[in-house]
Amino acid sequence: MKPVFISWSGGKDSCLAGYLAIRNGFEARYLANTITEDGKRSRSHGISAGVIKMQAQALGISLAQQPTGRDDYEDNFQSMLHKFKAEGIDDGIFGDIDFNAHREWIDRVCAESGITPHLPLWEMDQGKIMRDFIELGFESVVVATKADVLGEEWLGRKVDPGFIEDLEKLKETADITLCGEKGEYHSLVIDGPLFKKRLVIVEAEKVLREGRWFLDITGCELRDK
Repeated sequence: MKPVFISWSGGKDSCLAGYLAIRNGFEARYLANTITEDGKRSRSHGISAGVIKMQAQALGISLAQQPTGRDDYEDNFQSMLHKFKAEGIDDGIFGDIDFNAHREWIDRVCAESGITPHLPLWEMDQGKIMRDFIELGFESVVVATKADVLGEEWLGRKVDPGFIEDLEKLKETADITLCGEKGEYHSLVIDGPLFKKRLVIVEAEKVLREGRWFLDITGCELRDK
């Protein structure tokens, strides 16, 4: 099997992309996760770095966490890719769907590092992505929202058929995407076919920071399935 890293946010899209890659014969060697300079939170979704570590333990996949600021993000991401390359990992898995500017960034950064990017979800119908994710048996909860689009009541909601239905209704009057590709919401995957154990959120609070609502998880456990 060809070794790969999975660009990892902890959310549904990176998880589903990783699952599809593994199903197609790749070996997931690392989850590649960027975190804030102080090492406390995931750079992409604001999730506790410790919760991401627990998620990696639940999956049984090694975690590479790269601290970075916003201004030096590309340099630090490149540094992580160079480390993978040095270990003989020539391919990476990304969960992007349709944001062309980010796709162009991925292609350029990977090319400069000698990495071949794979985007299993690219240009797939977002409704199908959501349905496939649920039907495969993955479980995920909303951990962040844009405050001017989705209120704090969306935090902690399970990504299920009812969630999709509510988003589709909202989509009739608001400029949103089902998968949250415009940053409308972010999720945390807590269980699924890749997981050896499940994550259980035992303590959390809702926090408003810089125009976004976050489910700040302060207590989380791994439990047998």
